[in-house]
This record gives sequence, C-alpha cells and structure tokens, in this order.
Amino acid sequence: MEHPPKAGRHPQRGPLYSFNSLHAPMTPDEFAERFNRLLSWEDRYRYLIQLGRKLEPYPEEFRDQDHLVPGCLSQVWLVTVEGSESSEMAFRGDSDAHIVKGLIATLFMIYSGKTPEEILSTDLEGLFERLDLGQHLSVNRRNGFYSMTLKIREHAAQAVAAT
Repeated sequence: MEHPPKAGRHPQRGPLYSFNSLHAPMTPDEFAERFNRLLSWEDRYRYLIQLGRKLEPYPEEFRDQDHLVPGCLSQVWLVTVEGSESSEMAFRGDSDAHIVKGLIATLFMIYSGKTPEEILSTDLEGLFERLDLGQHLSVNRRNGFYSMTLKIREHAAQAVAAT
C-alpha cells in the first residue's frame, strides 16, 4: 500500500495543513465563535461550502472501501497523513456532498497539526449543537459528522497504541 503524501511546511507560515494553509488550527470554541458571527444561515452554509472547496485534493489511491467512513449517508473518505512534525497528525478527506466537505474541513481545522494525545483530549461534545447545526442539517448529516469525528479519534488511538 502506498503512503499518503506528507503535509508540508510553508517557509513563512509554518505547517501546511490538509485543508488550507491560510486557516490556522483552532479550538472547537474558537470555531464556534467564528461560525456564530455569521448572522444568516445562508451565510453559514456558504462558509461551510467555501471551507470544503479549500480542502486539498484527496489522493485517488485512497478512494476505496478501506478509507470510506462508515455511518455517513454521503460518501466520505478519510486518510491520515504524516504531519509536518513527526508527532503531529494531519488528514486528507473528501465527500461527494458540498456541505459534508465543509464539515470535513471544520474537523481538520480542529484536529490537524495536533498530536494523537491532543486529538483524544479535544472535547467536541456539543460542537454540533453550539453551531446550531442540529436545527439546520439533517439527522443523517449529524450522524455523519460524529462518524467522521470517531474515525479521526480512532486513527489517533491507533497512533498512541503504536508508540
């Protein structure tokens, strides 16, 4: 099996995360604060779609059953890539749905560039509710969000167990 590409390092801006080098990683609270500043749901949907468009291209060799996230109504692929530092994790992901790609980018902003231990200690409980997404996205999208979160945490737990 081929290994996915490494996340790089920009000479002036530091790590290049798999979602977009212009967005620094943030905590769930920081993301919720930014997201909730958008007043209309049309603007929030547009923001999610824009985030999804900024995902780096997903490596085609990992668009297979092994990297498909179970529990998502849309097709979602996720692969762990080596972070810019050996202790950091980074991810690549893709979906066939624009909003879901935005949710993937949201998770990457929160999780990419963190160590496996930091990922496992990051509390995303209630983020979906703080963003008020439960009122505006389907139950299937909510379940998919949590399935993606569980898959990322599973990758982090495997990395911890391997050390």
